[in-house]
Amino acid sequence: MSRAHHPSSARQRRHALLALGSLLCAPAWAQRVDVPPTTLQVGPSRSVRTLAQAARMATDNMLIEVDAGEYRGDVAFWPQSRLQLRAVGGRVRLLADGAAAQGKGLFVTRGRQFRVEGFDFEGVQVPSLNGAGIRVETGSVHITDCRFSDSQCGVLAGNDPGVEVVIERCEFTRHLRADGGNHHVYAGAIGRLVVTGSHFQGAQSGHLLKSRARDNLVTYNRLVDGPDGHASYELEFPNGGVAVVVGNVIQQGPGSENQRLVSFGAEGLYPAPNELHMAFNTLVNELGPTGVFLAVRPGTDRVRLLNNLLVGGGQVPTDGAEVQGNALLSLADLVDPPAGDYRVRKAVAARLRALELPADADALRPMLMPTTPRGVAERPLASLRLPGALPAQS
Repeated sequence: MSRAHHPSSARQRRHALLALGSLLCAPAWAQRVDVPPTTLQVGPSRSVRTLAQAARMATDNMLIEVDAGEYRGDVAFWPQSRLQLRAVGGRVRLLADGAAAQGKGLFVTRGRQFRVEGFDFEGVQVPSLNGAGIRVETGSVHITDCRFSDSQCGVLAGNDPGVEVVIERCEFTRHLRADGGNHHVYAGAIGRLVVTGSHFQGAQSGHLLKSRARDNLVTYNRLVDGPDGHASYELEFPNGGVAVVVGNVIQQGPGSENQRLVSFGAEGLYPAPNELHMAFNTLVNELGPTGVFLAVRPGTDRVRLLNNLLVGGGQVPTDGAEVQGNALLSLADLVDPPAGDYRVRKAVAARLRALELPADADALRPMLMPTTPRGVAERPLASLRLPGALPAQS
C-alpha cells in the first residue's frame, strides 16, 4: 500500500495546508476561561431546587453549580451565552421520565459558549424520534465528562452553519429509536465538530458518529461496535467537508448492519475543499472478508491514509489516495479483540514500523492516545514508531 497522490498545483497544496492548520487549532471559545463572577447554586437543599428554575433565572456570563444527585423530569431550555453548568460533589444524573424541553431533549441550547461538565443524560423519548440528551440549535457548546444513554440520540445539532460543537471525554451507549435510525452523535450541516477522548459503543442500526459539519476533528476516541452492537457506519461524513481523523480505535463488530467502518461523501460532496486525513488509527473489522475499512466518494479533493492499522481483512481505497505506512494485520495479531484489547501483540509489533510523515502532515502526529473507558493519556514516544492508535503489548 504505497501509492501516493498529490494535489495538482502548488495553489491546491497551499489551500489544503491552510484548511488543515485551521481545523487543528481549537476555536478560541473552546479554551477554558476564568470562572465567571456570577454564580448560581442548584440542588434539593438550595433555594433554587431544579434546573428548569435555574434556566429561567440564568443570565449571560454565569456559572451554575449543580449538586450531585438524581433530577427526574427536570428538563431545560438554555438561550443564554457564556453559561457554564458544572456538577459539584459527584455526578448529576438527569432522567427524562417522559419529559422533554420543547419536545426535543433534556437540554435545548441556543447560546454562544454554553458549557456543561459532569452530567449524565438518560432516557429521552419523544414522538419525533429525535429525543436527545442535548439538542444544539444555535451558538456553540462544549460538552465535557458527560454520559449519554437510553435516549433516541445523545447529542443532536441542527443545520445552522454558525454552530460549533466540542465533545470531550464523554460516553455514548444504548441509544435506540423505534425506526432503528438512531445515532449516538448526529451533527447536521453545522460549521465545526470536534470530538476527542470519547467512547462510543453498542449502537443499533444507526451510526456511532455521523457528522455533516463542514469541518471535523475526530481524535483519540474509541468508536467500538462491540460484541453486541449492530451499528451501521462507525464513523460517517455523508457530505464530505474537511475531516481530520487521528489516533482513534474504530471497530466494526460481527453484528454490524453495514460493511463500511468509515464513510466519506456517501450523500454527495460540499463545494471544495473536501478532504479526509486519517493517520495513526486502528481500524478493526470483525464482520469478515466483506468488510470495507473506508469508502470515499469519487471526486473528493484529497484523501490521505498514513500509518493506520487495518485489522481483520477488508477493502480500502487506493485510487487517487495518498496511502503510506499502513499495515494489514489479522485479528490474531491483536492481544484480545473480544475483550476490547486492540493492542498489537509484542512479537507482531517488532516487525512493524510507521513511515516518517510528509512535511505537510506533521500536525497529524499523535501525542495522545485513547484510554478505557474514555479519556486520553500521553502516548509513549517510543510507540510513535508504530502505526495505529495504541502502543504495543508490553
